[in-house]
Amino acid sequence: MRGASVEAPATTNPPLVQARDLAKTFDVSAPWLNRVIERKPRQLLHAVDGVSFDIQKGQTLALVGESGCGKSTVARLLVGLYEPTRGGLQFDGVDAHAAFKTPEGRKLRRRIQMIFQDPYASLNPRWKVEDIVGEPLKEHELVTDPAELKARVGELLKSVGLSPLDMVKYPHQFSGGQRQRISIARALATEPEFLVCDEPTSALDVSVQAQVLNIMKDLQRERGLTYLFISHNLAVVRHVSDQVGVMYLGRLVEVAGKHQLFGNPRHPYTRMLLDAIPKMHDTGRSRTPVSGEVPNPLNPPPGCAFNPRCPHANERCRTERPSLLPIQGIRVACHAVEEGRI
Repeated sequence: MRGASVEAPATTNPPLVQARDLAKTFDVSAPWLNRVIERKPRQLLHAVDGVSFDIQKGQTLALVGESGCGKSTVARLLVGLYEPTRGGLQFDGVDAHAAFKTPEGRKLRRRIQMIFQDPYASLNPRWKVEDIVGEPLKEHELVTDPAELKARVGELLKSVGLSPLDMVKYPHQFSGGQRQRISIARALATEPEFLVCDEPTSALDVSVQAQVLNIMKDLQRERGLTYLFISHNLAVVRHVSDQVGVMYLGRLVEVAGKHQLFGNPRHPYTRMLLDAIPKMHDTGRSRTPVSGEVPNPLNPPPGCAFNPRCPHANERCRTERPSLLPIQGIRVACHAVEEGRI
C-alpha cells in the first residue's frame, strides 16, 4: 500500500515542493556467482518506500527518526543525487527528476541546493574558501569577472557571519561551526529557493549548533528560503520546523504541525521518541528509553513495521500495513489511532 499525500496548511498558493510516493530500492545482493553457488536469492533494501509530502514556500518541513529510517535517502532523492525507483518530485510545478536529465536542468539545480551533514568531509581540503564558495558561481556561469567573483564571495561569507578576509584560508584553519557556515555560504551562492539540510548541525557542539541554526533561521526570513530539515534531534526540530514528518523503516508514520506533534503526538512511535527526551520540569522522573530494536530492513516484519515494538499492536497490525490517513487535522499511519484504541 503506497503512502498518501500530506495536506499542507491552508493557503491559496500551491506547494513549492511536492513529493509523491517517492521510493528508492537498493540491490544489496551478493555477486551473481556467489548467489548461484550458495543458492541465495537477490536481496533488495527498500530504503524509502512510498513517501509523500508537501512543503509550502518559505516554510520548513523536518524529517525525524532513528538512524537508518531513510531520511538521508529522501534528501538525496530531492536533489537528484539518486534516481527514484518509484514516484516523483514536483518542484514549482515542474517534474524535477525529468528536468534534471535535460540541459534546462541546470537552471533547476541552481534553485535546489543541499547542505551536508559533515563539514569536515564536504569541503575540499586543498581548496581555499574563495574557490569553495566561488565554484557554484563559476559552474553556473553566474559570475565571470574575477574581481566581481571575489566581491560576491565576500558578500556570501558576510551573510553567514564570517569575514571576507577568510576567503584566502583553507578549511583546516576553521572550527567545525565555521566550516558549516562555509558550506551554507556555498549552498547560497546560486541564490536557491529550496535548501535540503541533511543533519547540518549533528557534527557540531551544542553551543555552536545554536549559532548555525540561528543563522539558518535569519537567512530563511531574509531570503524567503524553503527548507527540508533532516535531524534525529527533536530539540533542534522543535526550534526550526513548521511541519514535522516522523519516519520509520522507510515510511512516514506521522505528519503534523510542530505544535500539534509536540503537544499531542498520536503515533506510538512518535510518543516513544518524545518520551525519551529529558524534560526540565520532570527532574524526579526517570527517562523512558526507546524500547526494542529497529527490525532488519532487509527482512521487515509483515503488517505495520512498528508492530514488534508497539504496546498497542493487535492481529490487524501484524498482517495489514497501515496507510497514512488524515485524522483530526494530522496524517498518521496507525490502525490503533484509526480505530480509536489510543
